[in-house]
Amino acid sequence: MHRKARRLIPILAISPLVAAGILLTAPTAEAAKPSAPPRPVVHGAADTKTEQRVVKRFWTPAKMAAAKPLDLVRSRAGRTTTAPSGGGAVKPVAPGAHAVKRADTPAEPTTPPPPVASASPSAPASPSPSPSAVPATPAPALAARSTGASWTGGGTIVKTEGRVFFTYQGRSASCSGTAVSSANKSVVLTAGHCVKLGGAFHTNWVFVPGYSAGSRPYGTWVATNLLTTTQWNASEDMNYDMAAAVVAPLNGERLVDVVGGQGVAFNQARGQQMYAFGYPAASPYDGSKLIYCGGRVFDDYLISTDQGLSCDMTGGSSGGGWFMSFNRSTGAGTLNSVNSFKYNFAPYWMFGPYFGPEAQAVYTSAQSQDAT
Repeated sequence: MHRKARRLIPILAISPLVAAGILLTAPTAEAAKPSAPPRPVVHGAADTKTEQRVVKRFWTPAKMAAAKPLDLVRSRAGRTTTAPSGGGAVKPVAPGAHAVKRADTPAEPTTPPPPVASASPSAPASPSPSPSAVPATPAPALAARSTGASWTGGGTIVKTEGRVFFTYQGRSASCSGTAVSSANKSVVLTAGHCVKLGGAFHTNWVFVPGYSAGSRPYGTWVATNLLTTTQWNASEDMNYDMAAAVVAPLNGERLVDVVGGQGVAFNQARGQQMYAFGYPAASPYDGSKLIYCGGRVFDDYLISTDQGLSCDMTGGSSGGGWFMSFNRSTGAGTLNSVNSFKYNFAPYWMFGPYFGPEAQAVYTSAQSQDAT
């Protein structure tokens, strides 16, 4: 575990030329070609009607109630250990290891920003900034912490945000996710570790929009395909901890036709006001209700290129949506990141991956998948 935060700072010492994307070799015909777009990894889940019926029957109320969020500690050496979440306890790590804990941690609400108009899902794209190429937004003072609060405002968010349930290493586990607007009207965005962890994709994957104290007001939606970034698939790189699920129609209807879909934007400016949502299930929360935090995000100055937010949501909130231009009156906004991880020594901060070309490729591929 980090004894002193300053030990981590040298990790981000990137050459200014590299960060700016400058190529020092002479240009060639090959180099002049535009780089190929990133290709996400697509994994088939319950892609037959028979499998979908089996998965739906699997998730009884008792199994959902027993599902546990995972505590995940990552060391600098890349070793990962997981265990059923038991709350916010810090797990011991070898001295000197740089540990982070996946989306399992707490904070306190700074005063939420005032309502703003909802942004268009097709926000203009700009190049993905690197931490050294973009002026860093300073991290907030330790006193400026945000405690998650129950969302009581209603609106679109209470239908589009939901709990995610799946089987991980034989255990029932939970995360969060968001239904988003898409060509196939069947896409849920979440965190990479909510679809794959420890080298294997999860099974029995379902999305329950509007989950509330065991109630499933809009049904249980079974994933037919799971997608994640190449980087998360290859090495579980926290900078690309983003994923999508394509869910099958339910009772002849598609997800977005039933619950609506939030807008999505990529390659946006950093340091914006955001609202984060999720279903934290580790103490002091119990996964029964939708929780949110609000504030201005800041650049992680330790070991990732993620953005941070003062927020104390705990395990189970992983994959919950971060929204720009969120309108408290309508409950609608533009998804621009997801709850990903926390540092064990700073449970009052939540971090989410920057939505650049890699995340955009996952979304683009997901909305082109056949959901039936």
